[in-house]
Amino acid sequence: MKILSIDTSSNICSVSILEDTTLIWEDHISDKLTHSENLMPMIKKSLENLNLSLSDIDLFACSKGPGSFTGIRIGVSTICAFRDYFNKPAIGISSLESLAYNILSEENSLVCSIIDAKNNNVYAGLFKYENSHYTLINNYISDNINNVLTMLNNYYNLPITFVGSGAELYSELLKSTFNNCSISVNNNSSSISVAKAANYKYYNCTSKEELSLSPLYLKKSSAEIELDKKLNKG
Repeated sequence: MKILSIDTSSNICSVSILEDTTLIWEDHISDKLTHSENLMPMIKKSLENLNLSLSDIDLFACSKGPGSFTGIRIGVSTICAFRDYFNKPAIGISSLESLAYNILSEENSLVCSIIDAKNNNVYAGLFKYENSHYTLINNYISDNINNVLTMLNNYYNLPITFVGSGAELYSELLKSTFNNCSISVNNNSSSISVAKAANYKYYNCTSKEELSLSPLYLKKSSAEIELDKKLNKG
């Protein structure tokens, strides 16, 4: 099965093609151009280099957030268009879940993905690795970093790996809070990890919510917050 996956949830635009679980193409760009300018040329390049067309792809996948609101919309709308035009399956993967797949874990290992959401706020998700995949332990969190650490107090003494931009930003705080933690050096979101998660879900998951391409924002955009303020004043 050929999987085309994209990740536009951060400042990095990433495109991968996998044959089942084997990576056959990967490209990523972080430059002054927008994802809307980079994404389609990158997809075209990947297919041309492999002598493939979009009709050869069996499964489409993308990161659905949380992350950059604009980037998420670009990625999700692109994959939805491919799904509808080619009548092929498509899966949306949480950015937090895909980050967990950056980590090569042993059975029953704990991984906590943390994405910086600015102003001391983060998005977070705690996962357990079992039977070759990651399972979300609790609901996704969007909160102040200190509140998130309080919510994780049951894990202060357990081995746990942190990954993501938030893990990098708050690495010293995490190390001083958790007695047996490690900080990943592979903290960028990746279309490769999106494809790995999508491959597992395609064969093993029946939940429409987990397979959904609906964006996962976890919080309102700045424009929505400002609009709420204006409406409340009125």
